[in-house]
Amino acid sequence: MELLQQTHIKYHSTFWNLNIGSTGDEKHRKVELNFFINGSTIPVDHGYVLFSAISKAVPGFHKSQSAALGLIRGRYIGDGLLDISCNSCLAIRLKPEEITPYINLSGKILDLKGHKLLVGVPLTRAVVPQGAVYAHFVTTRNGQDPVRFLSEIRKQMAALPIQGSVIFKKRKTMEIHEKQVVGYETIVEGLSDEDSIRLQTSGIGGRRKMGCGFFVPMEKCV
Repeated sequence: MELLQQTHIKYHSTFWNLNIGSTGDEKHRKVELNFFINGSTIPVDHGYVLFSAISKAVPGFHKSQSAALGLIRGRYIGDGLLDISCNSCLAIRLKPEEITPYINLSGKILDLKGHKLLVGVPLTRAVVPQGAVYAHFVTTRNGQDPVRFLSEIRKQMAALPIQGSVIFKKRKTMEIHEKQVVGYETIVEGLSDEDSIRLQTSGIGGRRKMGCGFFVPMEKCV
């Protein structure tokens, strides 16, 4: 597939000069790496294959207990595909001390079921609070039952602790190990700044290295 252009990867010494937002709770201190990507199309259902591809490029990702991966956004063009040719990026949230190995993703080619992505230079961003946040896919055990799903989400939020109103919307599925995992588009509203950052850095639900439970400010979804 002829879809990749050669990109000159340049390391910037200013990469580390980042003012990291924090709730005051050290375990919730994370930064977000946003890698520019060069490609044309990827599968809509790409969480597991993206996890697998990154794990091959950065072996420590597979066992990380704190890293979280965002699903790649794009324009649906039919046949189960997204067009990612315009302004799409690969987002990974990490503890600041864990960043270094992930810089090596720059220049790598990731294969997502035959759809190839060239990973470019990352930008580093602090997690920004907003009163309403959105996740494209949130999954929990017994998530096929909406009542039990909502109960489990509220239980996990209380454990963090986070106060907010949960709205789950469209039911979705994700293929993992040839099985269909059920999840939902989820919005959490009425968050304080501290709770917003805690939710975005901690996530809720399972499969967070496969793009699940990755919350972003609602303004990014408009």
